[in-house]
Amino acid sequence: QERFGLPWARSGDYELPFLIVGMGKLGGRELNLSSDIDLIFLYEEEGETQHGANSISNHEWFTKLGRRLIKIISEHDAYGFVFRVDMRLRPNGDSGPLVCSLEMLEEYLFVQGREWERYAWIKGRMIYPPISHPDYVRCEKGLEQIIRPFIYRRHLDYGVIAAIRELHAQIQREADKRSNQRSGRSRDIKLGRGGIREIEFLAQMFQLMRGGTDPRLRIRPTLEVLDRLQEGGLMNAEEIQTLQSAYVFLRRLEHRIQIWEDQQTHYLPENDDARMQLAQAMAGPNQEGNLEEFMGALTNHQNQVARCFEKAFALDESARLQIDASDVSWQPNAALFPKANERWDAWQESSRAKSLPEKSRLTIRSLLKKAANDIEADHPDDMDQTLLRFFDLLEAICRRSAYLSILAENSNALQQVLMLLNASQWAAQYLARHPHLLDDLLSANAQSELIHDPESYWNKVKTNLDLRLDDALADQASPDHAMDILRVTHHTETFLILLADLGIGAPEGLSTERVSDRLSALADLILQATYERVWPSVANKFGLDPQHQPPFAVIAYGKLGGKELGYASDLDLVFLYDALPTDYAAQEIYSVLGKRMINWLTTLTAAGTLFEIDTRLRPNGAAGFLVTSLDSFRRYQLREGDNAAWVWEHQAISRARFAAGDPRVGAQFEEIRKEVLAHERNQSDLKHEIIEMRHKVHAGHPNASDDFDLKHDPGGMVDIEFIVQYLVLAYARQYPDLLGNLGNIALLGIAAKHQLISEMDAIEIGNAYRMFRAQQHRLRLDGAEKIRVSIHEHPDFAKAKASVTKLWETVFGAPSQPI
Repeated sequence: QERFGLPWARSGDYELPFLIVGMGKLGGRELNLSSDIDLIFLYEEEGETQHGANSISNHEWFTKLGRRLIKIISEHDAYGFVFRVDMRLRPNGDSGPLVCSLEMLEEYLFVQGREWERYAWIKGRMIYPPISHPDYVRCEKGLEQIIRPFIYRRHLDYGVIAAIRELHAQIQREADKRSNQRSGRSRDIKLGRGGIREIEFLAQMFQLMRGGTDPRLRIRPTLEVLDRLQEGGLMNAEEIQTLQSAYVFLRRLEHRIQIWEDQQTHYLPENDDARMQLAQAMAGPNQEGNLEEFMGALTNHQNQVARCFEKAFALDESARLQIDASDVSWQPNAALFPKANERWDAWQESSRAKSLPEKSRLTIRSLLKKAANDIEADHPDDMDQTLLRFFDLLEAICRRSAYLSILAENSNALQQVLMLLNASQWAAQYLARHPHLLDDLLSANAQSELIHDPESYWNKVKTNLDLRLDDALADQASPDHAMDILRVTHHTETFLILLADLGIGAPEGLSTERVSDRLSALADLILQATYERVWPSVANKFGLDPQHQPPFAVIAYGKLGGKELGYASDLDLVFLYDALPTDYAAQEIYSVLGKRMINWLTTLTAAGTLFEIDTRLRPNGAAGFLVTSLDSFRRYQLREGDNAAWVWEHQAISRARFAAGDPRVGAQFEEIRKEVLAHERNQSDLKHEIIEMRHKVHAGHPNASDDFDLKHDPGGMVDIEFIVQYLVLAYARQYPDLLGNLGNIALLGIAAKHQLISEMDAIEIGNAYRMFRAQQHRLRLDGAEKIRVSIHEHPDFAKAKASVTKLWETVFGAPSQPI
């Protein structure tokens, strides 16, 4: 310091600290007794020292400090040494400078950085300055902004599988070579088959592949990473338990070998006496060591680790697609796949196919051949159609080698894709539009919780979504990335519901009602996450506290309100706030909030779309304000004044509910809803209004065919919904248990309990509604444009239609369509 002064920032405002990054086991807080320490020395920026007798560059100053530090830590004296220091993980290794500026580090990583360096930097942890240092936050942020995008790609990174597989093979060869050179020490518990490194590689494969989209995986300790993999459904509980048990066993053994040898080694001694002493040390106090049991446990752990590793990295050749470059004459069987055969001919001659790399063309041909063979073996109803759908998918991903690799390297993924394509045209189109969903075929372990414990499942999804959104908005002023995250999350969770719906990857499927429940819960979750991210920008615009929750609520109507959402349903929403009707500032603030929410939910981004939003059910429809105060909403619904709600609006509110925002406003809405539904009404006038509305609905959906329109024709779902809404509006004042938004089938049962309809009618109409919805769901999955069935071919539907028509005429005393 006296000779050269101290390094300063270019601005001259502050002294620059020395940045020391711990890598490897030091970075992960996983040191052994005999570990060396892997370090990287950094400093923030170039410049010169100040306040000394002489001035030198910051680079020279930190180089001198680094050399002195290494000498102090690693030099032997009468007392031994502190640590062996390994600096080879720095940019350019031994041939590179001892210290680097952050700018030098960034340029190196993004120009020359290799896959193994991404792997190494996962463990990187800044150990100086410490957290208590005043410069820590600035230094940590500067380093993080460089390292994070280098390690973690914004999208799922499948290329890392092959890279780590290659790195593992290289290390394995070196380990085998060293083992052969060491007499009596051939078993390497770190680098050998089923060793510590395979567990670390497996955990870090998922981190590198998914850390860019899942912030929960951006951690260092191996055992904690494995916990996160189980939480995220990326590996099952049994596999995680196997790996964690093996890791603990092998690390304990590693410690004891190094204590025994008093050196850094990972080789198991071949001498039985030495092994017996290790067995005793592993057994613990007051326990007898047993050499046979110890060796059996070691072998078992290593075999189980190896199996998990080979499965994850598709090392089993039988599970991987065999690409035959010589099979250039292959064609789909024209007798079984006539249209697919024609399309294959056209594809081979297309400019798009010819512009692809040869490897991609070979992979596509091999995948198509494998798919055709599998389809022929399974004999689905329409083999040609299934192969054509697979061709659609291949065309969508033909330029994305990572997606082709998923299908080529995992036979189970290919099999599940073919099952999905055969089961549903809509699912096939959805996958082709969002090919990143192929990854979810490999990580469907979360399906069990989605099916059996949806509340816990959605809590985890929301927690992870919050982390990702906050992470995106912290790094970027623009909301574009956050909006993409919302869309990818919605696509992913919709796809997982779809897989469960179709019974793919799960032992049991989901009923139509349970599918709708989960789609509705997902929509609620997306609405809440959007509201939470949009509000701070609105608050800042108007000088309000972004941490203060606004008295604003999103009310769901229609399918979402009744929790009957389908895969492609739009959302009927109404925005309410709690303020005086004359508070025009509140009106402006919450109008901006509502508009920005709609923009976030409807804008087409690079990741696709979310929802179509319909806000016409708000007071006065499209002519009304986008947002409404609770007081104005109540007065409108209760017809207090000239501006009053129509009966059809009261029908609509019967299945409305709070979906997102401030729960207090949601509770106030629910009280208004109940007050409106329990309002005294003239039953004759009510019947007349509902019949008139039913006639309008019928006129708006004419059906000239002989088929039965499940929704709009007389005897269909609209008739059932109108019957239930009439019973609620006419009798909820007398029977308050009709006020709940419980769904049509449950409300029919309550009406029967009060003898408003017969118990038999409640059962028959409930069954009809359930059957109509299930068939509607199937037809939409099949890509049908019209939700219609042939009465002649489906007598059950004819019977159900007759039952609904009969109840309508009993309740209303008139047909549901004009005569």
